[in-house]
Amino acid sequence: MKWANKNTILFASTAIAFSIAANAVHAGAFAIREQSAYFQGTSFAGYGTSGDTISAMYWNPAALIGAQMGWTVETHGSVIIPNSEINGTLSGGLLGTSSVGSGDIGLDAVVPATYISYRPDDKWVFGIGINSPFGLTTKPEQNWAAQFYSRSSRVFSINVNPSVAYQVNEMIALAVGVQVQYLDVSLKSADATSGAGFPRSNEIYGDGFGVGVTAGVTIKPVEGTEIGIGYRSGVGHSLNGQLFASGTRAEIDLGVVMPDMVNISAKQKITDKMRLLGTVEWTNWSRLKSPVATSTVTGSALTTLHFNYDDGWFFSVGGEYDFNEKLTFRAGVGYELSPIDEDIRSTRLPDNNRWWLSAGASYNFNKHMSFDVGYTHILTEDTNINIDPSHQDYNSTFGTYVADVDSNVNILSASLRYKF
Repeated sequence: MKWANKNTILFASTAIAFSIAANAVHAGAFAIREQSAYFQGTSFAGYGTSGDTISAMYWNPAALIGAQMGWTVETHGSVIIPNSEINGTLSGGLLGTSSVGSGDIGLDAVVPATYISYRPDDKWVFGIGINSPFGLTTKPEQNWAAQFYSRSSRVFSINVNPSVAYQVNEMIALAVGVQVQYLDVSLKSADATSGAGFPRSNEIYGDGFGVGVTAGVTIKPVEGTEIGIGYRSGVGHSLNGQLFASGTRAEIDLGVVMPDMVNISAKQKITDKMRLLGTVEWTNWSRLKSPVATSTVTGSALTTLHFNYDDGWFFSVGGEYDFNEKLTFRAGVGYELSPIDEDIRSTRLPDNNRWWLSAGASYNFNKHMSFDVGYTHILTEDTNINIDPSHQDYNSTFGTYVADVDSNVNILSASLRYKF
């Protein structure tokens, strides 16, 4: 037992350090879905139900009730390889007419996640998850046609989420948790007042901490059937930072509220070796609205960030098959309704509806150690940008920008699960 405790601490500290070192990218507006290599293989179908992985706690803390006695430690990592190019024409503004493309605005990144649980008895399970729930990194060529609308965008977050689950009876388990979240934002664009050619960059940036909650329930109405309902609250942030514009710098406060999320998952046993999975997810992106950066000195409004997103939806179905006692295969397909449409689509985040096509597997090396792998290819629907006088980002000094976006994403995920 002494050996196990020492190794638990070593494993956990290593995994936590890995999480804190992560780079973040977007997946559906700028939420990051890649929190589990296990569920990557099903396109996240069934992600709020209990089972062999405790990573389900990210979406539904009640799924912790599937943890075994003692300690479980899991570390998950996803390599995300996006490809997104914007090609269009800027006209009627400072540069006259320009058709210089963006190049690939997506940056490859690693998104890790760490989960730890401790189960002392049949009723209680304690867990903690360390994740990056929101992220965005886009960086077009420095002097592309729409540089006055955007040059680079970065959103980075770390979320620490301790939770506790309780087995009420054989049918129902309940759970609650707390989120402590750090958010860091930086947005750059070319400065129109510095003239054409190679203008300097304007930038708004800030960071801060916020607190939220999680909650969930799992229900097993009959043998072989499980339903999970999970909730992650929005987290409000008062970001402290600076606005650099037209050669001047000002200290700012920026109030931002991240969206809350509700999900319903199901798992149905078909045979002793086969299970059918499904998930429906709603994300309250419409609460983001248009945050205003205010001066910390005068309290006056300095600039407004226009989001005005719709709400987002995600649907997925999948299945898994136990080839033998050690090897399980899984696959799934998902469809995501983006909160961003052509009326508000910007050059910073040219998001659109998308299909998720996934496959994966798990291998039980022994009774303590298991491995998961997952792969997803994301196909984005035809996407256009049309920044004209009716668009919320339009500026007559910059001009009208009309473009097509060509995007796809490949994701490779792997995890190690260890039970003491």
